[in-house]
Amino acid sequence: MSVTPEVIAIVGPTASGKTALSVELAKQIDGEIINGDSMQVYKRLDIGTAKITTAEMAGIPHHLFDTKEPDETFSVAEYQSEVRKAIKDIQRRGKTPIIAGGTGLYIQAVLFDFRFTEQAADIEVRKRLEHELDSKGADFLYKKLMDIDPLSAEKIHPNNHRRVVRALEIIEVTGKTKGDHEEDVGHAPLYDHLIIGLEMDRDVLYGRIDSRVNQMMDKGLLHEAQGLWDEGIKNIQSVQAIGYKELHQFIEGRCSLDEAIDLIKKNTRHYAKRQMTYFRNKMEIAWFNAELDTDEIVQAILRILKDFHLKERIR
Repeated sequence: MSVTPEVIAIVGPTASGKTALSVELAKQIDGEIINGDSMQVYKRLDIGTAKITTAEMAGIPHHLFDTKEPDETFSVAEYQSEVRKAIKDIQRRGKTPIIAGGTGLYIQAVLFDFRFTEQAADIEVRKRLEHELDSKGADFLYKKLMDIDPLSAEKIHPNNHRRVVRALEIIEVTGKTKGDHEEDVGHAPLYDHLIIGLEMDRDVLYGRIDSRVNQMMDKGLLHEAQGLWDEGIKNIQSVQAIGYKELHQFIEGRCSLDEAIDLIKKNTRHYAKRQMTYFRNKMEIAWFNAELDTDEIVQAILRILKDFHLKERIR
């Protein structure tokens, strides 16, 4: 008997059509969509992140979009936790979770046994270590780290007090070093999953990227970036997204508008190349030509799902 994956992911480079495909697939399999893009969690970063519109959602529930203010930080560990909660909630309602996006590490961290040392925290332990730092000095604390975790100590400068304290905190809270936490994780799948990938000829993709950037400018990307700048949203995590950081250079007077636009296109092309390298090296993916009609790709995915057997597909 065939089985349905617990989670489906749709990945690929920017401008490859992941959004439209995820919506059409969700219609066919009674699915709900989870954001798989690290920047689309931010409110008011809409045009530059190519965030899906309400009309494009076509009535399909979407999760983890617009959950953060632009001045807030967001980590892969936080994403992992929030998405796993969303998966459980969607499954409880008898629906299929579909993660759609291009941030490979984030999606991989959800589907596989990634563990992050951010989760090994104890405020009281940290305060006590910080008190030791103040009372006994940085040399004392660094020597302590050298004695119990020389590998971490070698990677941390003695004057980087925050990282020294953090490394000691991890050891005290978990009984393991940071290296122990990172060793042999990220390989075992946690869900019966299927990853669909979209790929296309590089020149075609780069042409799509250039056209998309032009469309973003026509839709008001400069106005969006200027508004964030005027609110003091500058030089922080959210506006390091491609599109905003280049236009902020223009706003600062460091380049012309045409130069900023050309830089957006260049940086987006480089990002797309990095995305494909990551996906091809890190995960087992069923690839489809993104130049095919969306309905054609959906029908091909449905055929895979019809005969899906987890142990045969992902091992």
